[in-house]
Amino acid sequence: MCILITGGAGFIGSHTCVELLNEGFDIVVIDNFSNSSPVALERVKELTNQDFQIYDVNLLDKEKLDHVFKENKIEAVIHFAGLKAVGESVEIPLHYYQNNVTGTLVLCEVMKKHGVKKLVFSSSATVYGTQAKVPLTEDSPLGAINPYGRSKWMVEEILRDLYISDNSWSIALLRYFNPIGAHGSGRIGEDPKDVPNNLMPYITQVAARKREKLRVFGNDYPTPDGTGVRDYIHVVDLAKGHVKALGKILTSTGAEAYNLGTGVGNSVLELVKAFEETTGVTIPYEILGRRPGDIATCYASPAKAKKDLGWEATKDLKDMCKDAWKWQSTNPNGYE
Repeated sequence: MCILITGGAGFIGSHTCVELLNEGFDIVVIDNFSNSSPVALERVKELTNQDFQIYDVNLLDKEKLDHVFKENKIEAVIHFAGLKAVGESVEIPLHYYQNNVTGTLVLCEVMKKHGVKKLVFSSSATVYGTQAKVPLTEDSPLGAINPYGRSKWMVEEILRDLYISDNSWSIALLRYFNPIGAHGSGRIGEDPKDVPNNLMPYITQVAARKREKLRVFGNDYPTPDGTGVRDYIHVVDLAKGHVKALGKILTSTGAEAYNLGTGVGNSVLELVKAFEETTGVTIPYEILGRRPGDIATCYASPAKAKKDLGWEATKDLKDMCKDAWKWQSTNPNGYE
């Protein structure tokens, strides 16, 4: 019996592979490496001193995916594979819906064919849209405002419908907040292609002098320092959340959503300050106007995950900064 990881070479996927292997699970990984590197998986093997099967497969290729299920005795699936850049999703929405929604439909069809009905889905806090009331709970109204967020929302609804149609399914919908940091070894981390979409790799690239300065979008929000407040979570804490969710779905049925966040909001400038204090590296920045669609404050209530999964984040902002900088400074060109 093994666990299939789709998109296992990605930032969160690779860290989750490490945690699963450390917990004694056997894994099989598929990835099409469109936005990730096979080197990440070689380093997972190195960190855990364990081997596993890797398949170069696009989820839209039903025949190849079916072959993976035929070759392996798969017990459950953790589904990371998907495109994830909000700005890009606005520019090429059809590509996002095709990849994220249709890819999941193909995966579920193949799972059903092989009698595999246990799934952990990589969702996102973007499904909540522009909520005014924080902290966000799993019962907060949903209202994604971009194609990326809507693709995650659509998949959540599809998976709920799947469970309603067949109550033997067990599905965990994990809504991530803002994953940052890296493995403490510095061997695996976030390796964005081209311009980073997330704040931390931007900060670390400025620290590494690969970029001149950080761009901060808006300093006139109703927050303590005027910059946007977000719930930053260490990627290793997030990976451990997947292990806990897997334990839950292996022993129950249902379709439940869980927030994976710290429950603490930090502003952009607070993160910059924490990075400077932790690393001793100064981060020059410039203030620009607000970006369309950005909101002032967004952070989670992780109470349900603690109650139902026995999970909570343990690492703080300085851990996140220290580990992100170790990854960037020891891998200046990422996995290249």
